[in-house]
Amino acid sequence: MARKFLFADEAGDFEFARKQNVSRYFIVCTVTLETCTLGHHLLDLRRDLSWRGNTALGDYFHACEDKQRIRDEVFNLIRSSDMRIDATILEKSKAQPHTRASPARFYRYAWYYHLRSIRSGVLRRDDELMLTAASLGRKRERATFTKAVNSVAQQVATRNSWATFFCPSIADPCLQVVDYCTWAIQRKWERNDLRSYDLIRSNIVREYDLWRAGTRHYY
Repeated sequence: MARKFLFADEAGDFEFARKQNVSRYFIVCTVTLETCTLGHHLLDLRRDLSWRGNTALGDYFHACEDKQRIRDEVFNLIRSSDMRIDATILEKSKAQPHTRASPARFYRYAWYYHLRSIRSGVLRRDDELMLTAASLGRKRERATFTKAVNSVAQQVATRNSWATFFCPSIADPCLQVVDYCTWAIQRKWERNDLRSYDLIRSNIVREYDLWRAGTRHYY
């Protein structure tokens, strides 16, 4: 029996329209770790950056807000670490109306296909799984999304050997790792920007466009 740690984040929004500042894709991304040592290394890096006089550090590492020189160092740490990255890509315009009747339903749909697809590669029969996801939205929304992920985990995890936990990214450095990975993958799909993606490419085990064969767009 082994205990696996799955850290998760999402990219994209729940607006289904073609207009400025609305994402084309919704992405679920997870990082699987055997231990959480990488989180300790990330905290060590933060201290080292402070010693070196980096005044651009925020309260925690956050890819879309960090300066490029900070990103470079975080990505160098990530690319040299032993981890598994998986991502499920959903092109929102191909989502049938019933799958996007509400943000919670679409969210649950994305999570179900993501976890179902990676289950055999991440979990052996008797493994234990702790799934930690970055919390999002207001309190009521968080409760809805937490319920959705718990429901999905119950369907796909091995027996009862799983636990889910939602917290802000500032609370767990490993969530900051998956934030960086999700951001890099989103930049590839939304902007065809491979600069950061290429740094983590060797750690990506699965990057699946769920509706790649679909040809119908609903908006």
